[in-house]
Amino acid sequence: MTAGPVVIKVGGGLLGVPGALEAVCATVGARARREAIVVVPGGGPFADLVREIDRGSGLSAHAAHWMAVLAMDQYAHLLAERIAGAVVVEEPGSIAAALSMRRVAVLAPSRWLRAADPLPHSWDATSDSVAAFVAGALDASRLVLVKPAETDATAVDRCFTTVVPAGLEVRVTSWVRFADVSP
Repeated sequence: MTAGPVVIKVGGGLLGVPGALEAVCATVGARARREAIVVVPGGGPFADLVREIDRGSGLSAHAAHWMAVLAMDQYAHLLAERIAGAVVVEEPGSIAAALSMRRVAVLAPSRWLRAADPLPHSWDATSDSVAAFVAGALDASRLVLVKPAETDATAVDRCFTTVVPAGLEVRVTSWVRFADVSP
């Protein structure tokens, strides 16, 4: 029995740290030569804009949720441009096809999440919980959450612990530690 892919959530906050995105993307590309990788994008400044609009306009929880998920799709396209051998995928079957061709699958999650709708429509569920859902659905070997700054393992959204599969190895790390670890 083969182990599932490694799911790596690349935080959108990396866009605000000089050199962080480039270092993480290079590390993901290098690791992909040794293991199957699915990248789940954060929302970063794309989701921050949705938060700002929500604060100013009072979006419904439903609208804010789907707008934030679409923000992740935008970041997916940016990540796929920056990770060597990456391709944007939108659903589980596309992930399997990309991995079988030894490509990094960068998930634009809106279609899959719209069909499954596994998370509450609130700011309590962020890309951390999306990554946990994806890791469970793909029977991932491990989940790595790459954050813009040093943090502890509890620095996840409020829904994360209810979504992450029991027994899944989870690592929450800063981009510096992630990029410094040899693949």
